[in-house]
Amino acid sequence: MRIKVITRCTLTGLALLFAIPLQAQDWSFEVYLDQQKIGTHTFSLDQNQLQSRANFKVKVLFINAYRYQHQADEQWQGNCLSQLTAHTEENKEITDVKGAIQNNQFVLEKNGSTQTLPSCIMTFAYWNPEILKQSRLLNPQNAEYLDVTVTDEGSKTIEVKGQTTLTHQYRLNGRLKGKDKLKITLWYDQQQQWVALESITPEGYKIKYKLI
Repeated sequence: MRIKVITRCTLTGLALLFAIPLQAQDWSFEVYLDQQKIGTHTFSLDQNQLQSRANFKVKVLFINAYRYQHQADEQWQGNCLSQLTAHTEENKEITDVKGAIQNNQFVLEKNGSTQTLPSCIMTFAYWNPEILKQSRLLNPQNAEYLDVTVTDEGSKTIEVKGQTTLTHQYRLNGRLKGKDKLKITLWYDQQQQWVALESITPEGYKIKYKLI
């Protein structure tokens, strides 16, 4: 159960250009929980259609203690989400989220419950730097529309694909009804491409995305 809480808080949730690119782009990350590799998360963007696929397994004493599978398909119009379908399995718990623009609103459904959001919203689309300008972002896994704050932490040198790389670092915090939900650090290279992500869980565990 503890592992489940850890991942739910940090894996959601979980490319940088100042407009969504028209050409196809892919980002593939190995994902680590502290020093243990737990899986991969890939993002594929083509013609404003984004596919996100994550598959994690956490072992404790060689036993599978936690399983997480997430897939999301997003359709974008400029920097506005126009359609979303997401399916997530955390151990035996299944969550389905879908939404689309209808009558100048974004109508969102989660496991049969409906909410309406503004017509132009963004998910935690790390690959698009416009998220750094937003005050609210949608978590496509659980349909939470979070208040976010972004802090520019300046230039940082990190290792990307085995190479020392000069990047720009941002800290993104997400809150819902005044309660902390996500604490994420993002790095982008000098071409403003998303290259890394890290999150510290409330329990002090570190989730890290390494670009491969």
